Amino acid sequence: MKKRFFTMLSLGIKQFRDPYYQGFAGQLSFYYMLSLVPVIILISQVLGGIFGSSLDMAVDWLLQYTKGVVAEELGNLLSYKFATGNNILLLIIALWASSRAQFAMMRITNFTFTEGRSTGRGYWWERFRAVITMFLTLLAIIFSLLVLVYGEQILGLILGGLGAEKGAAEIWLKLRWPVAALLYFLMISYNYYTLPTQKIRFREVIPGSIFASLGLLIVTLIFATYVGKIAAYDILYGSLASIVALLFWFYFLAWVLCLGVLFNKVWRDTGENGKNNEDNFV
Repeated sequence: MKKRFFTMLSLGIKQFRDPYYQGFAGQLSFYYMLSLVPVIILISQVLGGIFGSSLDMAVDWLLQYTKGVVAEELGNLLSYKFATGNNILLLIIALWASSRAQFAMMRITNFTFTEGRSTGRGYWWERFRAVITMFLTLLAIIFSLLVLVYGEQILGLILGGLGAEKGAAEIWLKLRWPVAALLYFLMISYNYYTLPTQKIRFREVIPGSIFASLGLLIVTLIFATYVGKIAAYDILYGSLASIVALLFWFYFLAWVLCLGVLFNKVWRDTGENGKNNEDNFV
């Protein structure tokens, strides 16, 4: 395992030297910023129009793990009340706009798994796939939110059939965050599995999904602490401080997602069935 680790590190550094990676995080953070509002529009309309729920739970969770100007900006965006539920054209445009970040992730994923030989099957085909993938991702996000919001009631119904309904609240209190972490991990795994044009086995994306899941949480906690206690973006950027803080946050998250893809690649290449055997990298 130790030899495999150093082999993975060697392969990862070798591939990461390609100039294509250097501007990726900045590109993806920009598209995350552009996609944020369309994603919120779509989620809020589905939750409010179909399920009669709201984004309050998501707001509380985000504000718990982000502080300072990041929390302020996210709070403003998520608390905004959209009144365009019946505008189908706007929702289609929002879906197209929100898929831009998925498209960028598709290109870097294909570039990584083909070692720079391809970024996909062509612009329009990959753009269409990005829209479909984004739509399914939104459904996964909405499903996750509904599970977290109504999890206690669902658990109560299940336990009610077993005659133990009174313990639902206590059990859900213990299960809520493990369930949230599992849903979070599955969402990242789904994206890593569907983004490459080249089909890979689901088990091959699990290592990178674990790496990315932990990495995103660690980066968020560290950056939130830094922004809340050390950074003073408002002194330098004034009214743009919240936007700059969000861009920096997205920038670091983009690097983690990219490294997660690269982790999957080198993990597969150094496995027993990988095209690069460990004995070839001594």
